[in-house]
Amino acid sequence: MGHGVSCARTGDEHDFFRAAQLGDLDALGALLAADASLARRATLYDRLSPLHIAAANGRLEALSMFLDRGALPDAVDRHKQTPLMLAAMHGKIGCVLKLLHAGANILMFDSVHARTCLHHAAYYGHVDCLDAILSTARTTPVADSWGFARFVNVRDDHGATPLHLAARQGRPGSVQLLLENGAIVSALTGSYGFPGSTPLHLAARSGSLDCVRKLLAWGADRLQRDSAGRIAYVVAQKRHHGACAALLNPSSAEPMVWPSPLKFISELDPEAKALLEAALTEANREREKKILKDAKCSPQSPLQYDDNIDDDMFSEVSDTELCCICFDQACTIEVEDCGHQMCAPCTLALCCHNKPNPATLTMPSPACPFCRGSISRLVVAQTRADNADPDRPASPQLAHRRSRRSHNLSEGSSSFKGLSSAISKITRGSSRMADSESAAAMDKPEHDL
Repeated sequence: MGHGVSCARTGDEHDFFRAAQLGDLDALGALLAADASLARRATLYDRLSPLHIAAANGRLEALSMFLDRGALPDAVDRHKQTPLMLAAMHGKIGCVLKLLHAGANILMFDSVHARTCLHHAAYYGHVDCLDAILSTARTTPVADSWGFARFVNVRDDHGATPLHLAARQGRPGSVQLLLENGAIVSALTGSYGFPGSTPLHLAARSGSLDCVRKLLAWGADRLQRDSAGRIAYVVAQKRHHGACAALLNPSSAEPMVWPSPLKFISELDPEAKALLEAALTEANREREKKILKDAKCSPQSPLQYDDNIDDDMFSEVSDTELCCICFDQACTIEVEDCGHQMCAPCTLALCCHNKPNPATLTMPSPACPFCRGSISRLVVAQTRADNADPDRPASPQLAHRRSRRSHNLSEGSSSFKGLSSAISKITRGSSRMADSESAAAMDKPEHDL
């Protein structure tokens, strides 16, 4: 830990702080029995309380003992860092949860960079600690006084939000969680990294392909410029991150973007969300493979997927209906209130077909492609076998899967035509090219970050 013992400490203080660091409960109990004030005392030099020592070292039982003896959860050291900040830095989730339960203030700022515990958890990539802090923020007065969205996007004294820090440090798990909780994907920094950098610029600078993927999938603008007029593509090129540069190249196919502006998307249950996220990952995987192949570079961090999936995997589900839009995958998503079902890729294509309006950040709400009714909610589809007669023969759709895959959609409704076109767009990736302004960005003078 590197926290030295000041010469101003008494012998008891020295023993007590040493026991706190080691988590020696017997020694701590004996010393506290002799002098209960030790649990609340800080050194004269570095102002570290026993609570700081226990939190940073993950000594949960010792920390609980100190809190029970009246230790202040918001005690600060000489850098105005609280025990909660130290626990978040070191990823000590048990201590984080205990301090939050004890009422530790999540809105305190240190004096080094004016960062909160949320900044520290994001910077070091401790997703469990980050999630605990965000969950607490939703149920504490922070939501009323500051507002949850403002807390998620809180800035340090260099203008960096937790998302900026996570992107710069290459923490994809933290990036994902922050985006899901309302982090602004296009926020600009003050002096952090390079003035006017977005999280995408910072991920490009660090060469974190996973962070670049996630930011693009949440609508990060590849054409947004920093204060030097550079787009993220130029930053990645400058740092020789070839795979990142290939994905960020404005002339490459545009990624599928998670349709977060839609109300029924923000209200998805975990199972349905997981299905759609997997469909999004698969769609962008196909796009990425083509881009990297054309760019003749291999990613340092390939997407995880299984190429050994049996093409007839649906035969294992004896009575699962195939999607009537693509005739290729099983229906996994159900539309409420009409009850029509689709596969996850077709549902994603339906929601992502139109981009959000950049002026209003709103997206036209899609209708059910079968009945044109409004979509109130998406849930995981129940298989036909759940309520079917056991003597009922298997669906003929499964018996003729391959022949139906080549079904002529031109005989269907216009709704199916448009959606099937969108499905093709998912698998191929958009071939849209950037305008002349995008090309001009590559000729800008390069400035180091």
